[in-house]
Amino acid sequence: MLRNVPPAPDNAGVFSQVQYLVQYLTAITPAVLSEVLALLLLLHPLLRGLALQLHSALTGSYVPGTHSVVFVTCLNEHIARDIARYFWKGELEESTEILLLVKTRTSKIGELFNYVRSIHPFEIPDIISLPIEQGNPAYLRWMEENVPRH
Repeated sequence: MLRNVPPAPDNAGVFSQVQYLVQYLTAITPAVLSEVLALLLLLHPLLRGLALQLHSALTGSYVPGTHSVVFVTCLNEHIARDIARYFWKGELEESTEILLLVKTRTSKIGELFNYVRSIHPFEIPDIISLPIEQGNPAYLRWMEENVPRH
């Protein structure tokens, strides 16, 4: 758990207190740090963003909700092309892209990502997963019955 960390002096200045905090945090194992961060989230909602960023920095994990997918309706293809321009390696790209929606079990997302990356021509393919929160009950039942679990 914690390595030997001396207690902070009561009369320590701000700099000494920060040094103590850094020394204390480096003595915490990742498992304990995760629990501390979870506790921070529960105790002080305003620290949620900071705690999630710290957790992400320490573990290398993605913080859900950091990015968003935006669906935009356009009057025609010309307007869509104007909106869809982006920079790639310093060059303005105006290529046409086709959106493919694949619906599957959340447990199969990793396998799907690996498959798409293995055959996709882009260096960094745009593969994003969104959970289904609501849907046509009959369709969701059909998915449950027809999409294999393994």
